Amino acid sequence: MNRFAAYFLLAAVLAGAGQTSSFAGNDRKERRAAQRDTSVYSDAFLDTVNVNRVFQLNDYMMIGVEGGASASRMQFNPPYAQGWLFAPGYYEVNVVRYGKFFGYMPYFGLKAGFAYGHEGYKMEYNEETGYISRISGATECLYDIAEFHTLAHFHYDVGHFKLMADLGPYAGKRLNIERIGELVDEDIKFSFLDSDKRFDYGVKAGAGFALMFDPVEFHVNAKVRYSWSYMFDPDYRSPYYYVYAYPFDVMVSAGLYFQISRKTGKTKGMLRREARSIVYGEESK
Repeated sequence: MNRFAAYFLLAAVLAGAGQTSSFAGNDRKERRAAQRDTSVYSDAFLDTVNVNRVFQLNDYMMIGVEGGASASRMQFNPPYAQGWLFAPGYYEVNVVRYGKFFGYMPYFGLKAGFAYGHEGYKMEYNEETGYISRISGATECLYDIAEFHTLAHFHYDVGHFKLMADLGPYAGKRLNIERIGELVDEDIKFSFLDSDKRFDYGVKAGAGFALMFDPVEFHVNAKVRYSWSYMFDPDYRSPYYYVYAYPFDVMVSAGLYFQISRKTGKTKGMLRREARSIVYGEESK
């Protein structure tokens, strides 16, 4: 009996030791798994994870400057014989913000900026009347104008080439005036009259193309500007004889634009967020 009890006690001790060893082994495995789960991978490792690098056209911004020349004339009523008045010195500073129409059509944007240029007219010999028309003694008149414009912008990109179109309103002020002609009074040659309108507003449109070498773009644009503001009071001559004059200008300019944000593809931060999602199984934020 004593021998049987001794055997039973020895078997119980050995079984308990084996169970303790098993628990300890499981605990070590769980700790190693927990350590693996809580590991933090470095950015260098995340950069090696294979993620989707498909082409992506981003909503991005640009800032740029343009310079060129203009050709001006008036829409007179009654009509006068006239030609185009050419003037150098047209300048623009623009900020362009691209966006996606309905969230997925990447062809649209908004262009806002300032421009400095010219308006005016140049009278020509009228074969029907036999003389050259004059306004305040001037056969030519050149105005300096500063404007602010906000334009809807359309673009279509093909590789390093881009087609563009703009349309929108503008508002500005006529800063200086120069009347040219033998009969111009010297007192008003560089002065505005009470009948002259200095505030200007209307519609502006344009089209052009660009060569893109990220992050720099070279733009070439042709624009038209039609004013809805009289150049002078229609009854400046007589309350019975009205003359309407609306400026119409054509501008050609070229310049450089600089991309402020990334134009295409994904940034390193975007790629690392996707890699982190793959490694940890989390949604990228």
